[in-house]
Amino acid sequence: MKKLLTLFASMALTALAACGGDDEPRDPNLEPPKNPVESVSGFARGADISWYTEMEADGRRFYNNKGEERTCPALMKELGMNAVRLRVWVNPENAACHFCNAADVVKKAVAAQEQGLDVMIDFHYSDLWADPSRQETPKAWKDASLDELKDLVAEHTRSVLQQVVQAGVTPKWVQVGNETRNGMLHPMGQLWDNNGGGNLPDGWKHFTALYMAGYHAAKAVCPTALVMPHLNTASKVADNNWWLDEFRKAGGKMDAIALSHYPQADGTATTPEAVNKQALLYIKQAAKAYGVPVVVSEFGVKTQADVTTATRLASDFMAGCKEMGTDVCAGVFYWEPEVWGQWRPASYTSYFDNWSAYDMGAFDAAGRPTSVLNSWAQ
Repeated sequence: MKKLLTLFASMALTALAACGGDDEPRDPNLEPPKNPVESVSGFARGADISWYTEMEADGRRFYNNKGEERTCPALMKELGMNAVRLRVWVNPENAACHFCNAADVVKKAVAAQEQGLDVMIDFHYSDLWADPSRQETPKAWKDASLDELKDLVAEHTRSVLQQVVQAGVTPKWVQVGNETRNGMLHPMGQLWDNNGGGNLPDGWKHFTALYMAGYHAAKAVCPTALVMPHLNTASKVADNNWWLDEFRKAGGKMDAIALSHYPQADGTATTPEAVNKQALLYIKQAAKAYGVPVVVSEFGVKTQADVTTATRLASDFMAGCKEMGTDVCAGVFYWEPEVWGQWRPASYTSYFDNWSAYDMGAFDAAGRPTSVLNSWAQ
C-alpha cells in the first residue's frame, strides 16, 4: 500500500501541483473556463449505454425499427442522439464483474466518438454500483486515510481520463461521484448517519475534500469539460437546495449540476406528471440560483408497463428541458435505453441476488427502440 501511494503521490505532483482537498489549484490553467457552457455545443440528447458491452457478451444484439442490426452506439446515433454517458468502476473484478473498468470505458468512448457522439464520464469511485443505497469504498482503498483517499481519487480520475484522451476522445462532461446525496466513499466521505442521527462530524469537510480531489484532477486532463456533482431526484426542491448550499459552504466547486429524474419512481408528488413539473421548475431555479447549467444525467420511464404513458411523460419532459436553453438545461441522458426483454446482468447472480431486471429501458421485447425515444431526435 505504501509503495502504491508513493507512486500515486509522485505522479500527482508531476501532473498537478496542488491536487484535491480544499486547497485552490496553483496552476491557473486548472481554473474552470469563465463560461464553461461554450465548451459543449448544443443541447445534449444523450443516453447512458454503459451496459451494452456486457449485453453483447451475453449474446444480446441491437436492431433498428426495420430489424437491421446495428452496434449500440451506431443505433443511438441513428435514433437522433448526440451524446452518451459511460460509468466507470475502480476494480469491478472484485465484485465478479468484468465490465465498466477503465479498459471497457475507453473501448466504448472510442466507439461513441466514431459515431460522432460526445462523451460523459461518470465516476462511481467504487468497485461496483454507487447510489443512494450504497457508496462502498473500493476494496483496494479500504484502509486509506483521508489524505491517501484524496490521492487515490485524484489518480484514478486522472488515469481514466488520460486513457480516454490518449485514445482520441475528449469528454465534454465529467461526473465526480454518482448520486452522492449522502456523500461517497463511505465511511470517510459519508455525510450523515444512516440511522437518522444527523450530520456526521466533518462529513461535509471530508466529502468535499474527496470531491475536489476528483474535480481538480478532471480539470487537469479536461480543462474545458463541465465537471459536476450528481444528485438523485430532481424534484426534491428543498432537499437539493439545502445540499448544494452545504456543498458550496464546504468549498465545493462545480461547472454544472447533474440530476437524476425518474417521474414514475420518484415519490415527490401525487402523479408522474406532477413530478415532471416539479423537476422542470427546479431545473430553472437551480440554474439561476447557482449560476451553472443543469444536466439531467439520468432519466427513465416504465416503458414495458405502458409505452403510451411512458412516451408522453418522456416527450413532455424533453420538450420542457429543450425550451429552457442550454445555459439553463444543457441536456438529458436516458438511462440505459438499450435494455429490453427483462435482461439481467450475469454478475447479479453472485453479487446482487435481490436486484430484478431493469424495467425502464426504452426498447421492446424484440430488441427494437420504442416511441419513448422519439423526443431524443432533433
